Amino acid sequence: MTSTLPQLRIGGMNLDSPVILAPMAGVTNMPFRVLCREIERELTGTASGLYVCEMITARALVEGNEKTLHMTAFAPQETPRSMQLYTVDPEYTYKAVRTIVERDIADHVDMNFGCPVPKVTRRGGGSALPYKRKLYGQIVDAAVRATEGTDIPVTVKFRIGIDDEHRTHLDAGRIAADAGAAAVTLHGRTAAQRYSGDADWGEIARLVEHMDGTGVPVLGNGDIFAPQDAQAMMDETGCAGVVVGRGCLGRPWLFAQLGAQLRGEDVPEEPTLGEVARIMLRHAELLAEHEGEDKGCRDMRKHVGWYLKGFPVGGEFRGQLARVSTLAELKEQLSTIADSTERAQAADSARGRQGSAAKVALPDGWLNDPEDDTVPIGAEIDSNGG
Repeated sequence: MTSTLPQLRIGGMNLDSPVILAPMAGVTNMPFRVLCREIERELTGTASGLYVCEMITARALVEGNEKTLHMTAFAPQETPRSMQLYTVDPEYTYKAVRTIVERDIADHVDMNFGCPVPKVTRRGGGSALPYKRKLYGQIVDAAVRATEGTDIPVTVKFRIGIDDEHRTHLDAGRIAADAGAAAVTLHGRTAAQRYSGDADWGEIARLVEHMDGTGVPVLGNGDIFAPQDAQAMMDETGCAGVVVGRGCLGRPWLFAQLGAQLRGEDVPEEPTLGEVARIMLRHAELLAEHEGEDKGCRDMRKHVGWYLKGFPVGGEFRGQLARVSTLAELKEQLSTIADSTERAQAADSARGRQGSAAKVALPDGWLNDPEDDTVPIGAEIDSNGG
């Protein structure tokens, strides 16, 4: 007997699935999101998750940066449309979200306070910013005010803190709730951990308990690599949903598996190498439609290693795929494995960047006064998607 997949309510937005695709630079563009939806529908008959676009820089959106506007494009079948903003300034936050509202760009706005990249934190952005509690609250408040009179919910994503000595997640959750955020997401690592070690699901559970009574759901993020991981996180922490990042690199079918697991249905098997070849070609075709064939094929190259992880194919073949420049070349190369029935070994092991823990780069004097609401200078990064 099958069970009903738990629904997730974020503000006025009702989702039939509590599984969300996390924004990832250079990965969660329109082609990848469409591919995930296509596969989920093909394997399970539904496409009920929330698929978030690459992170967009608030200032670049306000200033009409051409690359940024291209990144905000959604396909007709993408409903609801979900966008994540990177911001450090309440003024630009308000202007960016008003732009989203007035131009009807998205149905949901998430805010990134979890990026641990040194070039971001050393300027006071990303996972460094929630330490400045007053400024952080002003930014969330600005985003919520910009959506007044609409059904667009604002959500916030953050980490446990800068490091073990400077944990901010409990305050960050309550401040976001007080400012009117519709949900919060916790990545169960500090900025110092980056993507190393294991995510601390215990801190997700602590945040769930801490947010009790606010009416604001907590979503969990970190180490969702296998279908059973989502169920385990929800059971162990009490979180209302899961946000999946690195686990879907080279595995756009993971969302179909997660949904089936949570519904109590038979979980689709990991695809054979031949089936992966078909998916890779479809991914490249979608990229070519969106970016042009040359750029689309170049963009596809970084996905090759992720798709082929765990398969018995040699380095020469991987190298050939990583050098293709046309769809015809890619199709020809993939035809050599099109009939393979091999399945990947340890397909659900950790993937993507991991690295090692390191001291977090911060602006001089950043830790002196958590109530200082001065907007950090130069922290509005020029690039998007990170």
